[in-house]
Amino acid sequence: MDINTFNTAMKISYLLQAAALSYIIGSIPTGYLIVKAKTGKDIREIGSGSTGATNVKRVLGKKWFFIVMLLDAIKGALPVIAAKLLYPDIPLAAVIAAIFVIIGHSKPIFLKFKGGKSVASGVGTILALNWQIGLILAVVWSIITYITKYVSVGSIIALILSPFLMFLFKAPFAYVVYCVVAAVYVTYLHRENIKRLIKGEENKVR
Repeated sequence: MDINTFNTAMKISYLLQAAALSYIIGSIPTGYLIVKAKTGKDIREIGSGSTGATNVKRVLGKKWFFIVMLLDAIKGALPVIAAKLLYPDIPLAAVIAAIFVIIGHSKPIFLKFKGGKSVASGVGTILALNWQIGLILAVVWSIITYITKYVSVGSIIALILSPFLMFLFKAPFAYVVYCVVAAVYVTYLHRENIKRLIKGEENKVR
């Protein structure tokens, strides 16, 4: 095996490691664990069935909504930060970590692949890739959600804006591509919310 082939094999190995570890971290069901610990209930059998912060709010109130959102954002950011630190010469590693952590959150191996909608964890990944853009998206989400009273609308709009902001901030092209993928994926996960919005049946933030 020549040196170039060896280096390529090592890079592939690093990317696979980043993907696997990020998926496992993303699969840690924060909302499920907190609701289970405090009430003994399975959050997947309550409200929308999501393990995310919005559904946690239905059970435990506003305080735990923000706590779960923060924990999920941290969960999204950590694997990306680790990938940037461990593999500084492989920019794709951070993007792979970001993709697999949001997949883990929405399709967690520990809960038979039924999780949340990856909004907070997705914003966490973007914060880790570019903290300025992550903060802008958090502000956009807050404003849109406050004005419309719909968490889903704020979430979708914020994620759709992310690739444009990455482009405007001249971020690496791989980051732009990731944000496109994340925006499409999160919008897909909100497909039932979109149907309810169209019918005027979506729940508002109270």
